[in-house]
Amino acid sequence: MGPQVLIPVSLFLMIFGIVYLFFSTRNRERMALIEKGVDASIFLKGAGKGSAWKVFVVNLAFLLIGSGIGIFLALLITTYTSLDDDAVYPSIIFIMAGAGLLAGFRTAKDLDKE
Repeated sequence: MGPQVLIPVSLFLMIFGIVYLFFSTRNRERMALIEKGVDASIFLKGAGKGSAWKVFVVNLAFLLIGSGIGIFLALLITTYTSLDDDAVYPSIIFIMAGAGLLAGFRTAKDLDKE
């Protein structure tokens, strides 16, 4: 069994572990609240809004836009300067993706006010 088999197996185990921890922790928290006598309607609070999807889509859109602009800027920089491609591409892409996430955060903050 070589390393090429270990990578998909470890990825599956990691994803399974994260999902298992999420659901088991959520279940324990809910059981503790029910034991204290808290009303079960708090579990449904915010479920009908659907604003979580809006925030996710806005952040993803700004991340992809920032990454695309970063790739384009890196191409322009490497074409018209003598800078090294190996350093310019990752740095510009990460900088622009971060700027896109910051813009997405500010836009999502405005969506939550609505």
